[in-house]
Amino acid sequence: MKNKLKKMDNNLKEVRSINKNIRSSVRKLNPILKSLVGKKVEIAIRNLSFSEKRITKDIKKTISSAVANAENNFQYDIDKLFIKEAYCGKQVIMKRFRARAKGRAAPILKPYSNLTIILSEKQNKEVKHGPKS
Repeated sequence: MKNKLKKMDNNLKEVRSINKNIRSSVRKLNPILKSLVGKKVEIAIRNLSFSEKRITKDIKKTISSAVANAENNFQYDIDKLFIKEAYCGKQVIMKRFRARAKGRAAPILKPYSNLTIILSEKQNKEVKHGPKS
């Protein structure tokens, strides 16, 4: 897994964690990742723990890696971290075949995916109280 820090112009900092070669298709990963975007890290990990899907273990591992690097390398507060982006892309497709009748063969495609999770730290916005003009 690769981890990177990216500083934005408006003082918003991001930590990126990339997990390559996840043994699942993009089609199966996307609905899980879309449900995680915008949530706090601890809530996302809790939701993944109770999910019945096999691939959630790898997603949880990637999020945990990003959290550990945000805390140890960049001194972020874990309680303020949330998932800014989560997306996946295609990797290689392992090709196998199944023997069929009369000497024929049917293909079996075993896809792999890349998983990228970007964490960001929520900034406390100062609220100004006073009369509106």
